[in-house]
Amino acid sequence: MKNHVLLTLGILVVVLVGTMASVGCGTQPASEPNPAAGPAEKAGAALDKAVGKISEEAKQAADATKDAADKAAVKTGETLEKVGAAIEKTGADMKDGQTTPPTPLKP
Repeated sequence: MKNHVLLTLGILVVVLVGTMASVGCGTQPASEPNPAAGPAEKAGAALDKAVGKISEEAKQAADATKDAADKAAVKTGETLEKVGAAIEKTGADMKDGQTTPPTPLKP
């Protein structure tokens, strides 16, 4: 699970860095294409809008992945604390003689 999360985060970082490198870090005002503009300028304006949307969606996906990873880490920590407490209680019970230790398996 941990490797899967790291792989997903790595891919998102690569996509985000690539998008930022191609678009630029600064936000640029949206410009309307000139009505007398040629097809290349109109296509360029459409690509600029699409890249802006993709960049924003990649940021949102990265944030959502980070939040999910944080929640999973918290849940894992809580579970480990519960398991640790149960092990301590079992050890104390065994020391007090309330619980018999498990019999070892013979090879």
